[in-house]
Amino acid sequence: MDESTLGQKMLSEAIGTALLVFVGAGSVPATLLLNGDRGISMADLGVIALAWTFVVIALVYTLGHVSGMHVNPAVSLGLAISRQMPWRFVPAYMAAQLVGAVVGAFGIAAVLGSGAVTVGLGSTVYGPGVSPLAVAGASCLGTFVLVFVVLGVIHRKAAPGFAGIGIGTAVGALVIVLGASTAASINPAVNFGPMVVLQIFGGSVPWEQLPVYVIAQLAGGAVAAFVFQLLPPRPQVATSLQPSEVASLDA
Repeated sequence: MDESTLGQKMLSEAIGTALLVFVGAGSVPATLLLNGDRGISMADLGVIALAWTFVVIALVYTLGHVSGMHVNPAVSLGLAISRQMPWRFVPAYMAAQLVGAVVGAFGIAAVLGSGAVTVGLGSTVYGPGVSPLAVAGASCLGTFVLVFVVLGVIHRKAAPGFAGIGIGTAVGALVIVLGASTAASINPAVNFGPMVVLQIFGGSVPWEQLPVYVIAQLAGGAVAAFVFQLLPPRPQVATSLQPSEVASLDA
C-alpha cells in the first residue's frame, strides 16, 4: 500500500475530527433542542453515546488507512510514547485535529442554527457544584481507557478487522459513564473546537476549565501508553492487520 504523505495525513485528521465533533458533540445540542426544557435523561445520554459509537466506527474504517484516524491529541501522544508513530508528526497531527474540531463546531452551528449556540454547541463544561479535581480525575481515567483500548486493538497480534468496533464501543461506554457523572471528556480537540466557535458567536465560555480537561486527558493518554508497554504480547503467530486498522506510521 502506498504511504500517505504528511499533508494527506493532516487532511485526514482534520476531516475526521470535524466529522467526529459534528456528529458526536452535535448530538448534544440536537437532543437539547428536541427536548426543550426537559434537559437530557439517561435514555437520551444512551442515544448520544450511540452517535459517538457509530461515528467513531465509521471513521476508523474510512480514514484509518490514511492517517490512523487518531482524531484526538491524547491518542496521538499515546501512540508517540509507545513508539507507534514518530514524535516529529505529533505537532502536525494535533494542529490538524484542533482545526478540524473548530470546523466541525461551525458545522453544528450551521445545521442547527442559533439554538445550538444558545445551548452551548455541545461544549463540555462542568457546573459550579462539580469539583474540578473530580472532573480531572474522570477525564484522566476515561482517556486512559480509550488510549489503552486503541493500543490493544491496533497491535499486530490483535484480532484483525475489529479495531473500529473496539474503539467505537469504548468511546460510547465512556460517554455514558463520564457524561452522567462529572461531565468529563476524553478528547482535548472536542473540548477546544466548540468552545472557540461558541466564543465567536458571543456565547459564554469558561476558558478556565479548558486546562483542567486538557492536562488530565493528555496525562491519561501518556499513562496508558506507559502501562501498555509493560504487558507482554501473547505467544502466538502474529496476524496481519487490515489496512483500516493501521494506526502506526513509518519513521
